[in-house]
Amino acid sequence: MAAFDPGLIGVSAFLGWKADQFGKLIVAAIAGFAVAVLFSWAVTAIGIPWPAPISHDGPTFFPVRIVAAFVWALVGYGVRRVARSRGA
Repeated sequence: MAAFDPGLIGVSAFLGWKADQFGKLIVAAIAGFAVAVLFSWAVTAIGIPWPAPISHDGPTFFPVRIVAAFVWALVGYGVRRVARSRGA
């Protein structure tokens, strides 16, 4: 479930969409990961049920989250490249 965190998908895909070079996907993935972890932690701390909670006694799945952030950024980047090539 950590790979399908809505915050992770939204931020990573958006930043991947905005990236104009492949190398910027690493920055997009790190930013998406950081925002998603902070948001998930805040939501969990408030007590709202979340699909991928972050707590001190549960698994955080950081490796899964960072790989998923890169994949979602890559998806956003790829969709934008395909959309540009079809529109031109």
